Amino acid sequence: MPVERRMTILVVEDDPLHYELIERSVRSLEKANVRYDLFWAKDGEEALDFLFRRKNYAQAPRPNLVLLDLYLPKKHGLDVLNEIKKDEKLRKIPVIVFTVSTDEEEMVRAYDSGAAGFLQKPASPEEFERLLSTVWEYWRIAKLPD
Repeated sequence: MPVERRMTILVVEDDPLHYELIERSVRSLEKANVRYDLFWAKDGEEALDFLFRRKNYAQAPRPNLVLLDLYLPKKHGLDVLNEIKKDEKLRKIPVIVFTVSTDEEEMVRAYDSGAAGFLQKPASPEEFERLLSTVWEYWRIAKLPD
């Protein structure tokens, strides 16, 4: 029998509707042999507190994947990405930038900073769900460091 794989995903997203769509997508996939622990940070500072296990997050699990919006309160997503990738313990965590941005310069900066992907959020919930399904399937089969 295959060993159940558990994915811990940190979603850094300030829009509750976008988080709800992400959460719904993850929950619909839990019928497969992958279990998802989903955590939500609503701004850049909260994301860094979670990742660096500060304040209320001293016992936070280490995510296998970070889904990162760019336009966040308190700290821009690119600044969050830079801090993740500068840290020896965090830099191996894949970070997918998931944003409404169409700015080529932001995309280049994200990849230069170590993003594993740069995906534009679709306008319709159906397209949003299709894109997320592709993301989950890829990361379900990808080999990730512990």
